Amino acid sequence: MKRFVLFGLLVLFISTAGFSQSFGDIYEKSIENNEAIPYPFLREADVIWSKRITRMVDLREKMNLPLYYPTEPTSDGRMSLTSILLGEIKAGALNAFDPNNKLVNVTYSDIETQLGAKADTQTIQLMTGGFRDTVIFEEPHPEEVLQMLVLEEWYFDKKHSRMDVRIIGLCPIRVYYNQQLGRTSRLQLFWVRYNDFRDTFARHEAYNRFNDAQRISYDDLFMQRRFSSVIYAESNVYDDRQINEYKMGKDVLYEAEKVKRELQEFEHDLWEY
Repeated sequence: MKRFVLFGLLVLFISTAGFSQSFGDIYEKSIENNEAIPYPFLREADVIWSKRITRMVDLREKMNLPLYYPTEPTSDGRMSLTSILLGEIKAGALNAFDPNNKLVNVTYSDIETQLGAKADTQTIQLMTGGFRDTVIFEEPHPEEVLQMLVLEEWYFDKKHSRMDVRIIGLCPIRVYYNQQLGRTSRLQLFWVRYNDFRDTFARHEAYNRFNDAQRISYDDLFMQRRFSSVIYAESNVYDDRQINEYKMGKDVLYEAEKVKRELQEFEHDLWEY
């Protein structure tokens, strides 16, 4: 009897969850018609200092979960950051660039291959004793995009007397188990220009776990810096080498914090009291 009760509660829970996600909203949302707020005009003469920083955003961190989930689009149209990027590239609306050469475009089929899509030909023996070749297709795995590189430029605007930052590009990273090497591998898939995607991000809703009525767009999420990250590289004389190329182990995190602190101290030292 208890098993029947538990089974009934489980069915009721699943049906209620699906009902709440698919029955619609009580009011019409306008986020689908949003446009990105334009940046203020910036002259070269107004930028008296700048530095390019690359950040590593781990989508598995609790603060970054709104960027990763849902792994499949929901009935109300909510999509993950990876799904939005892949959808726009597949539609041919925006360009993606090779991570090793940012001047070379990559196609959606190339990205699918990088995500694990492939076709294998296997020979199957028939009951009659003969053999037949069968092609087995493996689907891509966008859910394995677990990290994201964010290229940004920090600068001091003397016209407005403030330190500011603008995101330049994004690079999804696939983290997967490499059977040939027998270990976990990381693969940079492509780079995209953030400005090319701003209007698209502004029209897609990001989840707010505190208030369903105050969900913000993905563009708002990035502009308001609502993500957790670790500094991965900074511009330098060694052609933007990564921190882990000259530091090892936990010293990589210490160096990342040092670069972060230097940015904060630079802004603080600009003012006199």
